Amino acid sequence: MGNELINKQISDKLFISERTVETHRKNIFRKTNTQSVVGLLKFAYAHKIL
Repeated sequence: MGNELINKQISDKLFISERTVETHRKNIFRKTNTQSVVGLLKFAYAHKIL
C-alpha cells in the first residue's frame, strides 16, 4: 500500500499548491461521505476499490 504523505509533500511532487491538495482531499472525503483516511480506506474496501 502507498505511503501517506503530508500535503506539502504531495504538492511538491505534483507541482501544485498545498491549498489545491487540501481542496482535493476535502472533496474526496465529502463525495465518499468519510471524515478520515481510515474511513476512506473502509469506503474503498467496501466498494472493491482496494
